[in-house]
Amino acid sequence: MSQDPVLFPSEGPVSGEGSRSGEGTAARQLRERAEGQAASLPPLLARAEHLAGTVLLGDHGRRRSGMGDDFWQYRPVQPGDPRRWIDWRRSARSDDRYVREREWQIAQSVMLWVDQAASMRFASSADVPEKSERARLLALATAILLIRGGERVGLTGTLLPPRRARNQILRLAEFFSRAEAGDYGVPEHRAMIPNARALFVSDYLGDMDEVELALTKAADRGIRGVLLQVLDPAEEGFPFKGRTIFQSMGGTLEHETLKASELRDRYLARLADRKDRLQALSRATGWQYLLHHTDASAQSALLTIYQALDRGTA
Repeated sequence: MSQDPVLFPSEGPVSGEGSRSGEGTAARQLRERAEGQAASLPPLLARAEHLAGTVLLGDHGRRRSGMGDDFWQYRPVQPGDPRRWIDWRRSARSDDRYVREREWQIAQSVMLWVDQAASMRFASSADVPEKSERARLLALATAILLIRGGERVGLTGTLLPPRRARNQILRLAEFFSRAEAGDYGVPEHRAMIPNARALFVSDYLGDMDEVELALTKAADRGIRGVLLQVLDPAEEGFPFKGRTIFQSMGGTLEHETLKASELRDRYLARLADRKDRLQALSRATGWQYLLHHTDASAQSALLTIYQALDRGTA
């Protein structure tokens, strides 16, 4: 379908500071690029932190006492507890004896892939965000919730292995601020950790064979996850009439028509077929398919994504 630009309205109708002493040119340019890159992070981070803060999850259901390295809680000694379990430092502060429990380490790895291609930079009006903006926001807010819950989060591929730390959120935000070449993105499926979970976010208007390959490889490695399709409301309704020029966001594809309304039924049928294929592929590989429109609530979408990933741990 990516070869037929008519079918995708997401392609859009066309109607200094001086150098420091001793600092070389290369070093100065590197510093300036780094500062420019960092300047784009705070807004995304602030929005993601705020969005994550609006979701009340309560106690994380997978955190409990058991074998592990992280401190969990103190509790009074119970009959049958070995003497070596007693924390004498804590017990010295009261008349009771206490055991220092550790957290049961069942944290899982969650792999993220967010489509950064040109088609994701489409917005049909100033009243809705670009698909890429909403995709990055939801992915980063999901990562924040997961890391707060003790999970390890990273990117598919080899650039950012899963970790659980505040610095990992900063690294994710940095990667999400980068755009990719090409009109349509395809999932990255290298170096996927066996038995992990995953979140793939895209409009999925590109090569469906690549999506099928990625999910099939993931399923073969025991990976389950969420396939989130993000679409602009115009991509669902096809409101175009009369003379319209459809052009890909990357500028490589273009189609002009004098009667755009005559394409509506054909477009909607192809879009429905694509959704059906995504849902069938998700069922076959044990994933969950979710659809989000950029004019809908980001908070509701985030909660749905998190709950879907949580159900995937069973």
